[in-house]
Amino acid sequence: MKSIIVGTAGHIDHGKTALVRALTGIDADRLPEEKRRGITIDIGFADLDLGEVRIGFVDVPGHERFVKNMLAGAHGIDVVALVIAADESVMPQTREHFDICRLLGVGKGLIVLTKKDLADEELLQLARAEAEDLVKGSFLEGAPVIAVSSRTGEGIDELKNALSDIGLQTPARSDDFIARLPIDRAFTIKGFGAVVTGTLIAGEISEGDELELMPARAQVRVRGVQVHGAAIKQASAGQRTAINLGGIDAASIERGMLLATPDRLRPTQIVDASVQLLDVAPRALRSRQRVRVHPGAAEILARVRVLETIGEISPGKQGLVQLRFESPVVAVLGDRFIVRAYSPQVTIGGGTILDPFAVKHRAKDLAAIRARLEILAKGDRAAGLAQFVISAGVAGASREDIAARTAWREAVIDAALAEAKVNGAVMNVDRRFLSSAAFDDVNRQIAAEVAAHHQREPLSRGLSKEIVRERFFAGASAETFRAMMAELEKRRSFVVEKEIVRLPEHTRQLSDEDARVQDSLEKMFRDAGLSAPNLADAFTKAGLKASDPRGRKILQLLIDSGALVKVHGEMFFHKSALEELVKKLRAHAQQKTDRAIDVGAFKDLAGISRKYAIPLLEYLDRQRVTRREGERRVIL
Repeated sequence: MKSIIVGTAGHIDHGKTALVRALTGIDADRLPEEKRRGITIDIGFADLDLGEVRIGFVDVPGHERFVKNMLAGAHGIDVVALVIAADESVMPQTREHFDICRLLGVGKGLIVLTKKDLADEELLQLARAEAEDLVKGSFLEGAPVIAVSSRTGEGIDELKNALSDIGLQTPARSDDFIARLPIDRAFTIKGFGAVVTGTLIAGEISEGDELELMPARAQVRVRGVQVHGAAIKQASAGQRTAINLGGIDAASIERGMLLATPDRLRPTQIVDASVQLLDVAPRALRSRQRVRVHPGAAEILARVRVLETIGEISPGKQGLVQLRFESPVVAVLGDRFIVRAYSPQVTIGGGTILDPFAVKHRAKDLAAIRARLEILAKGDRAAGLAQFVISAGVAGASREDIAARTAWREAVIDAALAEAKVNGAVMNVDRRFLSSAAFDDVNRQIAAEVAAHHQREPLSRGLSKEIVRERFFAGASAETFRAMMAELEKRRSFVVEKEIVRLPEHTRQLSDEDARVQDSLEKMFRDAGLSAPNLADAFTKAGLKASDPRGRKILQLLIDSGALVKVHGEMFFHKSALEELVKKLRAHAQQKTDRAIDVGAFKDLAGISRKYAIPLLEYLDRQRVTRREGERRVIL
């Protein structure tokens, strides 16, 4: 059986609750104050089985003071029943409720003229004409207009037939998204614990599921599921759903929170969005203006930054804005919301989330930001995904980042990624996704930086990897940096050697004087054998001043070539001396059944003092030539 959500809309005392009761037999006014005062204060619910279609009704308050409550129930409706009393015709909240439905993207509905028994034919025709004039040019133009009397029952059967027809024509909810249920009620039932209700706007929720309560990020378990008062194993998108939750107290849950598939969504406080202002908005929307934003069942205060060139959005116009919320909100690409003025509280417009994790923008970047947001607004998934990846820069975006921005299922992410890769916009680097343009750009920048370093320091092996990371990958993790460097090296623009980055063609050219110093230093260490000279003395004997930086650079050349080996601190030996020492040790081992040698025997064998013996033995341990066992070494 197909399930749809029908929301009532209209002015106070135009008979919305009475109409729902006449259709379903259920009084949607549940609060004692509502029954005492005879007006709807909060949203109410009822259901109707029409055979092929099961309707969940959301009955909303019509008084202007309770529009906030109306908005909590308006999100997630498939069809609107615009209720207009035949004896009063169109009134202020009729218009505001209708505007809200348009701004939320409701695509189907009908007009119900109530209190038919209180109006003569002339009044009825006048109400019909005013209703048709109100909806002209909207999704309700040409929709059925049905006159009913909830008191006598006249027209109710005709209305049921019309609702059934609309229900069958209403497209099924997309199954491309993870489970999301905005909470509009939370309460405790004795013996069951916490219960929440809401319209399941996407995905499925089953008994036994683990869910996440957002934005609190609390883990909860589904103990039971009800739809239309009946216990079921699984609820699907488009159904009014009650969930019995384990692992949390109802006092911790508030209207406006969201139940979702765990570890997929994230709270945010800055979003970029497209906003449409109503023609009747009292003034233009300007930067720094404080507004009330209604995403899902929540109301959150926010400051506006207009991203348009003229710095404002006039009534009746559409524009791009950044919303900076005063408390965390959970939103994804494509979510719709309503904007109301901070004071007086009137509806001024609505909009669509484009980038749920925006950053504060610089004025000089606004043209590029607008171009990017216009691509996101078009709804092309591959292009939108590419924009999210581009905005991540060289840090790249993970699957988790994409899921948090879109609420897409894994298969949808895979399809969008595949298309973006075919288009050449996105590439894989390890487990992250990077803009191909950003990859090429950073490749050029690093190569240029390394080339400049070679020109400044011709005796240097290359640029430190840590410097490359600080300059070009400040926002990336260590794992991403390593993967990026490995991928960039494949392009052969530069070579990575341990902690150094150099150009492939780079060779260190020595002047005649530097070559003489190098030869002199190497000869000194080779001739010294295992009695290595002090570095400062060696530099002086080679003709270098202590402050001359060439000494260290030439020393590094000898180390890189393998001629000199660093054994400990500032202690260096010529490779030939170490090779000869290893030969002596192994010859000594052949003469010993236990292949062992102590420090004293080692000093005698090498002909050195303890100053050199201990560092050399520790070096040989590291090279796996010897292994320390107590006070002795075993020669391996």
